[in-house]
Amino acid sequence: MVKERQFYVTLVKIAVPAAFQQFISLLIILVDNIMVTALDPNGLALAAISQANALTIFYTAVITGLAGGSTVLISQYWGRKDMVRIKQVFSIVITISVSVSALVVTFISMFPSLVLGITIPSGSTAMMGIALDYFTIVCFSFIPYAISAVLVSMLRSVEAVSVSLFSSGVSLVINIVLNYAFIFGRFGFPAMGVKGMALATITARLAELAIVWAYTFRFQKQLRIRPRDLLKSERWLWLDFIRYGLPVGVVDAQWALVGFIKAIFVKHMGEMFIAANAVTTDFINLCLVFTFALASGACVVIGKAAGAGDREKVRRYSGTIQLLFAVIGLCMAGVMIAARGSFISAYGINDLGVVELASALIFVGALTAIGTSYHAACFVGINRGAGDNRFVMIVDLVCGWLVVLPLCFLSVFVFQWPPVIFFLCTRIDQCYKWIIALVRLRGDKWIRNVTRD
Repeated sequence: MVKERQFYVTLVKIAVPAAFQQFISLLIILVDNIMVTALDPNGLALAAISQANALTIFYTAVITGLAGGSTVLISQYWGRKDMVRIKQVFSIVITISVSVSALVVTFISMFPSLVLGITIPSGSTAMMGIALDYFTIVCFSFIPYAISAVLVSMLRSVEAVSVSLFSSGVSLVINIVLNYAFIFGRFGFPAMGVKGMALATITARLAELAIVWAYTFRFQKQLRIRPRDLLKSERWLWLDFIRYGLPVGVVDAQWALVGFIKAIFVKHMGEMFIAANAVTTDFINLCLVFTFALASGACVVIGKAAGAGDREKVRRYSGTIQLLFAVIGLCMAGVMIAARGSFISAYGINDLGVVELASALIFVGALTAIGTSYHAACFVGINRGAGDNRFVMIVDLVCGWLVVLPLCFLSVFVFQWPPVIFFLCTRIDQCYKWIIALVRLRGDKWIRNVTRD
């Protein structure tokens, strides 16, 4: 175990604000889903929104991947205190994320039914109507989300973390208040149902962006950067981002695509499974939020050590991080199993079949979360911070496309396995990827300094 106090201080300093930010984002989704369920206790509206949000999750994962790719370069240049290169990485990632977001919003606005038809069952006109009302509005929140999420992620790489606490808190309050007002028609507003929920989301994202923008360019002291600095970059740094950062984006994007395709399989499992899966996914994501936030902190401390050229420190840090996350995974699984009943009851779902199925799915998800915690520490934290992104990309490509998706296909269309077995197939990679991570980190060929003089 590492005994350096600064190691743990940095981990906590980065992880706590990141965890809070992700927790708030998930809490917004959770509150949305609970309020939507109040409109339809049988779960049809919840099913429609959850399937529409499969598209949103895919988009946000792409943006998160781009931001994560910047962490590889920024954290190592931060270890060398090279502020010029850090600003240029900011410019590259903002340019890419805004361009991608604009293209996505334009395509959704032009072909909404075509896009939603991918995840909404073709025979469910009621579900499609609900999804269209919601998604054609909420997609306009994508661009402000992209800018604020990328800025926060990159600032985290230079240990400027306090803004995420404040901006996420403000976003949560605005979202809950406006949801209540717009969905149910309170405070003099008309009752707009799911359209009101979408408008509340847009307003909250704009407020969040305003706070993050002001903090980035006026208040934070770690990196002196101005808006015009986002227009400056060099060709060779673009190439470095493509080589070292883009594999991270590819990993997150392709894994989100795997999740998106799983949502397509889910639509063939019936409305009861869709609703139960939505509740289960909310709970699993909520419980794993600290794990992935702590992995972000691990990425920074590993990246700083790798950028400074201290390979021995990288190895020592790696061993401690692996042990910490193994313990966290075991504890989290116990919490998930114990708290699942209380969580499900918060939705107020009347259908007993949905409640029982959600309980069974959460139990399976809790067991797989043990492996998730450990390999997240390695792939999202240690390997990513050490510049070993190509290996992570290959592992995720193989696991997603050659194991998970074929099993899901067989489960739905060939063997027609029970819903719980199908759900296990969607998470089967979480049961063995930790072994791959453990073997990879035995030597030191995964340690790569990606900076330039």
